[in-house]
Amino acid sequence: MHFGPPSEIFGMDGIIVLVVVVVVLFGSTQIPKLARSLGSAQKEFKKGLDEGGKDDDATKGATKGGTAAPTVVVTPPAQAAPPAQPVQPSGDASTGTTS
Repeated sequence: MHFGPPSEIFGMDGIIVLVVVVVVLFGSTQIPKLARSLGSAQKEFKKGLDEGGKDDDATKGATKGGTAAPTVVVTPPAQAAPPAQPVQPSGDASTGTTS
C-alpha cells in the first residue's frame, strides 16, 4: 500500500465531491450565511488580538519607561456615629398612664 503526500489525498475529484457534500448538507441558502458569520467571527478575533496587543504594549511601556503607573489610594469609609440610646420611661406618674 502506497500513501502519497497529503496534497494528493483529495486531488481535484475529492475537492469537487467535498463541495457537493457541503452544498447538500447545508443547502444553497445557508452557505452565504455561514460564510458571513465566519467572516465576522474572524474580524472580531483580529480586533481582540489587536486590543490585547495594545494593552500589553501600554503596560510594558509604563514599566520600562521608568514612569510607574499611578497608584490608586482607597480610603475606608468613615465610621458612622453609634445610634442614640432611646429614652426609657421611668414608670412614674409622668408617663401618662394610670394604675
